[in-house]
Amino acid sequence: MNDKVLSKSEKIYTVEEYLSFERRGRNRHEFHDGKILSSESSSRRHNLIGSNTIIALGSRLRGHKCEIYINDMRVKISDFDYCYPDVIIVKGEPKFEGNELDILLNPTIVVEIISKKTLYYDKTEKLDSYLQMNSVKECLLIKEDEMRIEHFSKQNSKQFMFRIYNENDEVISLESIGCKASLSEIYAQVKLN
Repeated sequence: MNDKVLSKSEKIYTVEEYLSFERRGRNRHEFHDGKILSSESSSRRHNLIGSNTIIALGSRLRGHKCEIYINDMRVKISDFDYCYPDVIIVKGEPKFEGNELDILLNPTIVVEIISKKTLYYDKTEKLDSYLQMNSVKECLLIKEDEMRIEHFSKQNSKQFMFRIYNENDEVISLESIGCKASLSEIYAQVKLN
């Protein structure tokens, strides 16, 4: 996703005002507790990691009852929070709010590509919201400036297994969808500092 939380609106908006504003505009904004969070464009690394993740996972999901979305699918994470994860996978039939088919309610796997600017928000409030969603079985936080992926895998409603992957030859196993991907695939062509 884009670098979020760069600027917040001062006005408090209703969900209806946010959705009306968002559907009329060309740029994406997240919504958190009545505030509209603006975004900037993504970096080269961010785009490569997102594309690599889609290619690695998407090619293995062919023939499965899964849908995969990148960047532009809005997810309702609570009554007053909407966001655009970088990659979303839904196992089974996707469920949407309303008739627009632009607000996903049941992501199975959520992937966020995190930068230094988004690190705090992505790893605190947003991660907590994802992990509280009944449908979310796994969450990946992929760092764009170093080879590091944090993997949260739901064991039950109050317990998650946490793993860190930081070696080129390591393989992430996404049990909820029966799929694997290596760090070498996800970080292909990404020049790290």
